[in-house]
This record gives sequence, structure tokens and C-alpha cells, in this order.
Amino acid sequence: MTFQIGHVGLNVTDLERSKRFYLRLLGFELLKESTEGDRRYASLGRDGRTALTLWQQSEGRFPTTSPGLHHLAFQVPDMDAVRRAEAALKEIGVRFAYDGPVPHGEGRPSGGVFFEDPDGIRVEISSPTGAEDLKAPVAEAPTCGFF
Repeated sequence: MTFQIGHVGLNVTDLERSKRFYLRLLGFELLKESTEGDRRYASLGRDGRTALTLWQQSEGRFPTTSPGLHHLAFQVPDMDAVRRAEAALKEIGVRFAYDGPVPHGEGRPSGGVFFEDPDGIRVEISSPTGAEDLKAPVAEAPTCGFF
């Protein structure tokens, strides 16, 4: 058997806020939504295929000290796309882990930007190439491992 990720589901505190954030960030379409009662959710994706579902059923901020999700990672084709995403994220005031794009490790060609969504969930947007001349913020571990 072979497997691939079907979609990712995230618990969020404010469906409208997270929906706006991820629609703008990823350029997805709103595929399905329920805003009634206590079963509020939104499925986001492209070409009729769900990639991310947001479930409004949590409180507080994402606890990075608990077992579970470490971070979401989205790949774009090149560092220009990473920089465009970074500019859009700066416009909406996200909190970045590092100042600008960084490689996944010293001398590695892949790299990107690392930040938090509105609920504190860690997110990465990276490119497979173009980061080899950038300085890694963490020498002894993958950059995406400890932000």
C-alpha cells in the first residue's frame, strides 16, 4: 500500500480569523463551511480537493510543549515565492521565528520562513532550492526543528 496525506485538520479558536488567514496565506478556495451552533468548521483547498479543515473547538494558544503537531510545512517552487509569502505575512503582522528566510541547515539548498498562525500553530513556507547562501540560525539541528 502507498499513502499520502489526504488533508490536515486544525483546531482553532476563531473560525473567521483563521479562515481569512489561511485563505490569504495559501490562496485556497472555501470548499465547505458550517457556521451553525457548536459545529463550526471550514474546509479549504483547490480544485474541489480539501487540503486543510479548520475546526472551531479550542481555547487558548497552541501548546508547543505537549505531544502532537510540531508544525505545518508548505512548499513553494522557489525562494521568490517564499519572499512573496513573507511580504504578505508581514502585512498582516504575523510573528516570525527568524528574521527573513533561512536555510533548513547550514549550506543546505532548501529553506524558508517560519512563523505562527493566529492560534500559535507553527507554520513553515519553504523552497527546495535557493537558500544555500543564507545563514542558518541553528548550527546543530534542522532549522524547522526548534522554532
